[in-house]
Amino acid sequence: MRTFYEFFAGGGMVRAGLGPAWQCLFANDFDHKKGRVYRDNWGDNELRTADVGSLKFHDVPGAADLAWASFPCQDLSLAGGGAGLKGNRSGTFWLFWKLMKAVIADGRAPGMIVLENVCGALTSHDGEDFTTICNALQDAGYATGALVIDASLFVPHSRPRLFIACVRAGVAIPDRCRSNAPSLLWHTKALRIAYEKLPSRTKSNWVWWKLPAPSARTTSLADLIEEDPAGWYSKEETKQLIAKMSDLNKAKLEDAKDANRRIVGGLYRRTRQDESGRKVQRAEIRFDDLSGCLRTPAGGSSRQVILVVEGSSVRARLISSRETARLMGLPDTYILPENYNEAYHLTGDGVVVPVVRHLAEHICEPVLQCLEEGTTVAA
Repeated sequence: MRTFYEFFAGGGMVRAGLGPAWQCLFANDFDHKKGRVYRDNWGDNELRTADVGSLKFHDVPGAADLAWASFPCQDLSLAGGGAGLKGNRSGTFWLFWKLMKAVIADGRAPGMIVLENVCGALTSHDGEDFTTICNALQDAGYATGALVIDASLFVPHSRPRLFIACVRAGVAIPDRCRSNAPSLLWHTKALRIAYEKLPSRTKSNWVWWKLPAPSARTTSLADLIEEDPAGWYSKEETKQLIAKMSDLNKAKLEDAKDANRRIVGGLYRRTRQDESGRKVQRAEIRFDDLSGCLRTPAGGSSRQVILVVEGSSVRARLISSRETARLMGLPDTYILPENYNEAYHLTGDGVVVPVVRHLAEHICEPVLQCLEEGTTVAA
């Protein structure tokens, strides 16, 4: 059985994605509310609820095959303040990395390390933050590569994320896991630009990961909607919401009405500039069978609204916590917090489960199989 560490673990969505063939040796998150959910779903044997900066190498047990860290994204996000790796939140990467370097120095270097974050990490400080991360990983003896994976390939949820996957130097990478050139599916223009800005020494130990395309997604947003949840807006509230739409979004709504069938859309309130340059709140709808990207509820505008259109009938409500969990690929047996905001924060901060499984099946597990078999790269 392969083993792993899960840092910035949240509710254990990486653990859910890796599946029962993997054993968690250690999990860590500083958030006690998320910690309660983690324990509700996975027990309390492996989780240490503490600031990662307070941990010492001897707090981390064993020698794991994989160390996964989905470190905070706020300072790297395009919607954030631009502090990048110097920010208080995204800067926790350095606390995690200090701990990992101590574990490596103790002779327990993981076979693989995977980092997950928003795609803004590629452009933060004109690519310097991405370069800094890659350099740090390679200086510690890891060949490094990256992919951008949109969860919409697996679930009806538009959620592109950056995955930096690293393998301990000297371990052979199977041919089916690497390519000589980037692919259009997994290596976006932004990633290719970020790669070109890397120093030559980092490029020389770079991996263009090869990942097969998943089977075509068969579910839509409408398939994941609960049939009769509470919380529908009143007719007046729905009318006020529609009034915030631009002409373009109102036209989308009218087209949905004219379709004369049940159509489900996801709506976010956004702050935009009107024709005179004033900031106004707009309601922006999408009817492409996808949810907009879930975010943590930092205010009313961050909570997604579900719009159900059936002919002339238009109903609206906040997305339910169970629906957000389904959009993250979690089963209905997954135990969520009773508090709505806590549940939304947990799911909006997580990693999409089938994305983790796809990476594990097609990259992590084949590479670690080589490590187990002692297959190495010629010096």
